[in-house]
Amino acid sequence: MAHTNAPGSSTTTSSEFGPATGLSCRECGTVYDLGPIFACAECFGPLEVTYDFGDVRREDIESGPTNIWRYRALLPVPADVAAKPNLQPGWTKLVKADRLAAELGLRSLHIKDDSGNPTHSFKDRVVAIALEAARTFGFHTLSCSSTGNLAGAVGAAAARAGLDSCVFIPADLEAAKVTMASAYGGRLVGIQGTYDEVNRFCSELIGDELGEKWGFVNVNLRPYYAEGSKTLAYEIAEQLGWRLPDQIVIPVASGSQLTKVDKGFRELIRLGLVEDRPYRIFGAQAEGCSPVSRAYKAGHDVVQPVRPDTIAKSLAIGNPADGPYVLDIARRTGGAVEDVDDHEVVEAIRLLARTEGVFAETAGGVTVGVLRKLAREGRLDPDAETVVLNTGDGLKTLDAIAEQARPAAVIRPSLDAFRTAFAN
Repeated sequence: MAHTNAPGSSTTTSSEFGPATGLSCRECGTVYDLGPIFACAECFGPLEVTYDFGDVRREDIESGPTNIWRYRALLPVPADVAAKPNLQPGWTKLVKADRLAAELGLRSLHIKDDSGNPTHSFKDRVVAIALEAARTFGFHTLSCSSTGNLAGAVGAAAARAGLDSCVFIPADLEAAKVTMASAYGGRLVGIQGTYDEVNRFCSELIGDELGEKWGFVNVNLRPYYAEGSKTLAYEIAEQLGWRLPDQIVIPVASGSQLTKVDKGFRELIRLGLVEDRPYRIFGAQAEGCSPVSRAYKAGHDVVQPVRPDTIAKSLAIGNPADGPYVLDIARRTGGAVEDVDDHEVVEAIRLLARTEGVFAETAGGVTVGVLRKLAREGRLDPDAETVVLNTGDGLKTLDAIAEQARPAAVIRPSLDAFRTAFAN
C-alpha cells in the first residue's frame, strides 16, 4: 500500500534526496512519499528510507572527498551536497589496535575512532544527513532531544549552515557537553527529567505552533538522520580493503546506530562492493541502562523500559526505539547484547588509553568493556577480525575518571627530588 504524506506535511521530489525513492514502514511495509514524517499512519511503526541505487562503483567512491559525502550515491542527499556549508564529518581513523588485542587475547582488532569528527562524536554523521533534509523541507530551526553529544552536533551544524537551533537535554548532563553545546549560539534548554521524558516533550512540541518549521533531527527527520550511521559501515569496509569485519561491537542507546551499520553492510553486499560473507554484531550497554541486554539474556522479543542510572549518559536511553531490531540483528548474525557496570566502564577507558593512546568517553568505555567481557567468556572468536567502535572523545566525560586522575608525585624541580620520589 502506498500513501502520500499526511495533510500539512511537505513532500519533495526524489532528486533532492539523491537515490532515495520514499519511506517505508519497517513493520507493515506501507510506503510513503519523502517528507518530514517518522511514523506509519497504518500501524505506528517506524519509517526508513528506501532507495534505487543504480550502478555504484568502488572507484567512484574512492575518488570522492575524504568525508561522508564520498558515499553520497548511497545516502538521501543531493548530488551537490559536498559543496554546501556543512561540517563535512566522517572518514575518521580505523586504528589497528595490536596492543589492546594482545591484552584481550585477540588476533586482529581495530578501533573505529569517531572522536575525530568536528564536534568529537559520531553524531556529526547523522546530523549532517538530517541537515540536508531540513534544508529541503524549508525548516528554519534545527532541534533535537539529546543525551549530550547530539546537542553539540546540532548546534554546530546549524551554526555552519546559518540556521537557528534549539536543543533540549536532561538538566544533569556532563558539564563539558553542556558547555560545548552552549558555545554555538543557539538555545540550550535543560529539562528536569530523563532523556525519555525530554524526547516525549519534543514530540509534543512538534505538534504545537511553537515548533512550526522546526526540524527535530531525531524525531520528524529521524528516517534521514538515522541513515548517517550507515557511513560507519561503509568506511569500516573500505578502510579494511573493501571487506567486512568478522565481528563488530557497537554501543546501544536508541539502537539506531547498530541497526544502520547492519543495513550498511547489507547494502554493500547487495551492490557487489564487498564479498558476501557472514559477520557477527554485538551490542554493548551500560548495566545501569541495559534494557536491550536484559531482553536478549532473557530470550525476550520485547524490550521493557528502565530508568537509567549510569555514568554512561550518552547511552542512557531507558526506552530504546530500535531495541527490538537490535535483538533481531544480534540473533540473526550470531552475535549478542551484553552490558558492563560503571566500574568496568572506567577500567575500559583506562585500558584503551594505556594500550592504544585513544581516550574514549564513557560510551567507548562501554564498548571496550563489553569487548573485554565477551573475550574473557569465550563468546568472541579470538582469531576473527574484530572492530570495536569508540563514538566520542574522553574530554567530554572527564568526571568519570577524575577521582583517579592525579600526578604520580609532586616534587621540587631537582634531580635529587626525582630520584628520591622514584627510588623504588
